[in-house]
Amino acid sequence: MGLLDGKRAVVTGAARGIGYEIARVLGQAGAAVVIGDIDESAADDAVKRLAALDVEAVSRRCDVTDEADMAALVALCTDGFGPLDVMVNNAGITRDATLRKMAIADFRAVLDVHLTGAWNGTRSAAEVMREHGGGSIVNISSIAGKVGNFGQTNYSAAKAGLVGLTKASAKELARSGVRVNAVQPGLIRTAMTEAMPKAAWDAKLAEIPMARAGEPAEVAEVVLFLASEMASYVTGAVLEVTGGRYM
Repeated sequence: MGLLDGKRAVVTGAARGIGYEIARVLGQAGAAVVIGDIDESAADDAVKRLAALDVEAVSRRCDVTDEADMAALVALCTDGFGPLDVMVNNAGITRDATLRKMAIADFRAVLDVHLTGAWNGTRSAAEVMREHGGGSIVNISSIAGKVGNFGQTNYSAAKAGLVGLTKASAKELARSGVRVNAVQPGLIRTAMTEAMPKAAWDAKLAEIPMARAGEPAEVAEVVLFLASEMASYVTGAVLEVTGGRYM
């Protein structure tokens, strides 16, 4: 028996990277998965890859900053698979620059996708979850929201904001049986991080007590725990997946 047999999940930003791994792990644990992503063709390809793993999945183009788009994504799950059980707000972008050089449009865009997007996802999911007795919402923050990253005032602020959103919504939704938690990944081995200059990679690696980068599946498996009944008494929590970095 899978931990999520018979459950339905929505994962935003799941066409690639950590988001795809989350969709895969939840799907292989038994959930039917709806992928939302701004890149429609990449999302369609992700569904094909999941189908090859016997994961039941569909996708829809979704701009998480658009309230109607997010509501439609949740409705796709409800109409196609049944009431939503698990919502993972993972979608994000980066627009890195120093404070001095960052354009205000790039600051706002990053906050809008990460923070407004997660707020839209939380609100849309909560409406459905209240009606059928509960569910689990997981927000993907970052260790940058705890310590801040040079050149990422926008990203660090957004990821810190996700912690506040998680805790406030967890308090509001607890009596409805809806749990809300966050995950803060550290250095995770993805195509984006592996494109970093070697000196920057080595400097980050030196800060990790476990002396290695994490894998996307290691983030996804923590999300699975929070999504499942194994975490039935966990809400408002922020779990760091960092190999001990910045503990």
